[in-house]
Amino acid sequence: MASYAAITAYTSEHGSRPASAASVSRQRSQRHKKESGTIGSASWLSSVINLLNTIVGAGVLAMPSALSHMGILLGTFVILWAGLTAGFGLYLQTRCARYLERGSASFFALSQITYPNAAVMFDAAIAIKCFGVGISYLIIIGDLMPGVVKGFNEEVEGFLVQRRFWITAFMLIVIPFSFLRRLDSLKYTSVVALISIGYLVILVVYHFAAGDTMSERGDIRFIEWAGAASTLSSFPVIVFAYTCHQNMFSILNEIKDNSPLRTTSVVTASIGSAGAIYVLVAITGYLSFGNNVAGNIVAQYIPSIASTIGKAAIVVLVMFSYPLQVHPCRASVDAVLKWRPSRLRSSSTSPSSSPSRSSLLGKRNTSRPARDEMGEARFAAITTVIVVLSYIVAMTVSSLEKVLAYVGSTGSTSISFILPGLFYYKISSPHSPHHQRLMKDEDDEEEYAEDDDDADGADEGTTGREGGKQAWWDLRLKGRHWRRDLLRKLSLALAIYGLVVMVTCLATNTFFVAAH
Repeated sequence: MASYAAITAYTSEHGSRPASAASVSRQRSQRHKKESGTIGSASWLSSVINLLNTIVGAGVLAMPSALSHMGILLGTFVILWAGLTAGFGLYLQTRCARYLERGSASFFALSQITYPNAAVMFDAAIAIKCFGVGISYLIIIGDLMPGVVKGFNEEVEGFLVQRRFWITAFMLIVIPFSFLRRLDSLKYTSVVALISIGYLVILVVYHFAAGDTMSERGDIRFIEWAGAASTLSSFPVIVFAYTCHQNMFSILNEIKDNSPLRTTSVVTASIGSAGAIYVLVAITGYLSFGNNVAGNIVAQYIPSIASTIGKAAIVVLVMFSYPLQVHPCRASVDAVLKWRPSRLRSSSTSPSSSPSRSSLLGKRNTSRPARDEMGEARFAAITTVIVVLSYIVAMTVSSLEKVLAYVGSTGSTSISFILPGLFYYKISSPHSPHHQRLMKDEDDEEEYAEDDDDADGADEGTTGREGGKQAWWDLRLKGRHWRRDLLRKLSLALAIYGLVVMVTCLATNTFFVAAH
């Protein structure tokens, strides 16, 4: 690693860690806080809420069905494993963002310094994936709302039971939210969506505790499974349930405190909460119906006001999740439209055009904005096209299951595993020029910030014992070097894992499409 080599060279020449390390750390920390306040204003809680709302969607209701195919033991393990791998992908994104200028992190920006000629392909995949998911939300609204109306009044007829009317009505509600520029502006709608999720979880747990589904319950699989084919059919449902990586860079750009500890805690809290919700709903829902559980467990409950409200909660959930898909879709479309292959090649290969150290380390030039934001006209035009096209497709198509299955298999695995793994593996290479230029000062800053108190204590306690201080510092450097080398290997393993998941999901989808 560049930072390890640089500091080792310094200690070899001067005999110890710089005496002014603590003061340097404090100065850099103050500068970091100042810059964070001007670029990011989102709180830790709002970041967790938006990320958690992006993760948990209507797919939570399919978890019991997945458990019926895998069994409780294997199914619970797969849910936790999927959360762990998805969380690791998010963590790699937080690491990659530190190589970029504060507030400008994106898949496109990382592509420019790692795989510039493939940047347009990456962003196109993200845009298509988010666009397809947004359409599926509108279709869910159109399919569920007539039943919700019937649940409150079975005699209702006419336009109130027509799916197109409800798609149009709810589209008028979400349009203003889709035109919000900052993801943090959606924190209040995300709270409403999470309240809906809370109601659905309570509904499932209540019916399990009440035991009012025992007459319809089938057999229970605790350890055994239903077979390889059934298990593979449920595997993508669980893996894709954690997909939220398309919004992670926006959260990193907008969060006020973007220190490694703070951003890692956002990932941990969001993934941990989602995993807990999935396991709770999966186990209680499966134990309620056993192997007779359906893909949407709420639809199986005896018709009542509570179950009707549950369906309405699903509608509210997907309605407020729609703008969370428009946000990354718009950013990716804008990146695709800005992509210029000849310019990228010249900037990445020409020595004279190499970025300066100050710009690469996130030291902003005050004469220009830190982020190349879309102009108002461009922002409005791209958003309008996304909204109008998704509305037209949702109105004319009643099912996107097969299309979304393939888009999810490619798009979700790319965003969650392949791209974070490949980006970090490429950019953190000790031989990468970007690593040499980008990481040296930034990495030193991180080390000083983490070890400031410990280093001061070590310096005070080892006064006059330079040899002991040198050995202690060398040991810390070697340990940090070993951890970063391990992290780089794990990032490559995540990318390979993503390719395996993609192939498995595509093969499974092809098999079931052919079977049906």
